[in-house]
Amino acid sequence: MVKTFTRMAVAGAAVVSVLAVTASQAQAAVLVSNKTISNSHGKMTFIDDGDVFQVCDTKADGHGMTGELVQIYDAGANQVRLTVTDGGDSGCDKKGYNIGNQFNEQYEMWLSWNGGGATVKSERFNE
Repeated sequence: MVKTFTRMAVAGAAVVSVLAVTASQAQAAVLVSNKTISNSHGKMTFIDDGDVFQVCDTKADGHGMTGELVQIYDAGANQVRLTVTDGGDSGCDKKGYNIGNQFNEQYEMWLSWNGGGATVKSERFNE
């Protein structure tokens, strides 16, 4: 009887642990503090302190980088809220945009090399 109870308690604790980890991972996909996406030509970073979006061109190849903050709507008609470009100068370029803290608002960062190729997109996030 004691062994059966112990096994049930251990199994119950394992289930609770799995649920807690799963819930925290799901929440992490929505609420973000700082986030960076990149490709072989540059990167885009969201800096939570001040809601700043920074784009860095990391290759001197004659082409710059463009980063966009896009508000995502499930029904389509996504809307670009901010565009930041960098290239041709030293350092990174950045701009601020308050994404707020509305749970129903979702954003993605999109990063493109101005020389062509695929756009890198972040997972959906909110502050």
